[in-house]
Amino acid sequence: AEQIKEVTTAFKGLKAKIPGIVAFEHGVNNSPENHSKGFTHIYLVTFKDAAARDTYLPHEEHKKFGQLLGKLGILEDVFVVDFQDEE
Repeated sequence: AEQIKEVTTAFKGLKAKIPGIVAFEHGVNNSPENHSKGFTHIYLVTFKDAAARDTYLPHEEHKKFGQLLGKLGILEDVFVVDFQDEE
């Protein structure tokens, strides 16, 4: 639980360090439908636009976050979806 809290805090902190992140949301999957494919925690990062996302991906602070994940060794897999609101 402490490691998950550390990951969440570090991930949330990227909003203050990387331009173009406008929102960060997180939570534990509680779906009763049993289609989670083993994923337990959800992190949603909202960017100003695709260019902001493209800045985030190679950003040094994002890389440091990835190093933290590697050091902790708690990440079994990741599922990433990028989308643009169609409204």
